[in-house]
Amino acid sequence: MKPKINHPWALTELEAQKLQQELAAKVIKEDQFDEIKLIAGVDVAYSSGSEQLMAAVVILEASTLEPIETATAKAHAQYPYIPGLFSFRELPPLINALEKLCHTPDLIFCDGQGYAHPRRFGLACHLGVLFDVPTIGCSKSRLIGEYPQPDIPRGARAPLVDTTTGEVIGSALRTQSGIKPIFVSIGHRISLMSACEWTLQLSPKYRLPETIRQADHAVRTALKESF
Repeated sequence: MKPKINHPWALTELEAQKLQQELAAKVIKEDQFDEIKLIAGVDVAYSSGSEQLMAAVVILEASTLEPIETATAKAHAQYPYIPGLFSFRELPPLINALEKLCHTPDLIFCDGQGYAHPRRFGLACHLGVLFDVPTIGCSKSRLIGEYPQPDIPRGARAPLVDTTTGEVIGSALRTQSGIKPIFVSIGHRISLMSACEWTLQLSPKYRLPETIRQADHAVRTALKESF
């Protein structure tokens, strides 16, 4: 799996923000995919007290949620820790992991933000645009926006709104009844409604979708074994 777009990574903060704004114009906010058979989850974990990190991608069969392939890549963080620019820190090793895959996912879940970002270009958008693949941002916490509490039952959701513009930038989604919601936003080539539907479908038992849970397990296992 290779990126369709390549760009420099050694950028200043202002250069990175400008690039985000340029690439954000390429984000497709509607469904643009065929049958989804393989779904991937990606995650990055950091070695305690250092700048060493590990990236992992796990591919599941959409019908069974069974994992069929895992790829990891370790690296030294090359970009500073700057809120809103995490993708410049985490995408290079994720790209390395994705390039190791034998299978090509039809949809990718990212443990992080997508459109729910100050410049509408979080990690899920960045990855989706670079690879031209449908992506979803799924996070336990919000970066920006306000929302009313969704109803208690599983499947309830409430709009996540940027109060400075009034734009709906994501959803607070209740994946399990009575459990804290998670925050879902589009990444690329998918609508918010479909992003929420797929998140629910992949969360039959737990708060987080299986793609994110499996990627988290894989990255933490690889981290322990490597550093």
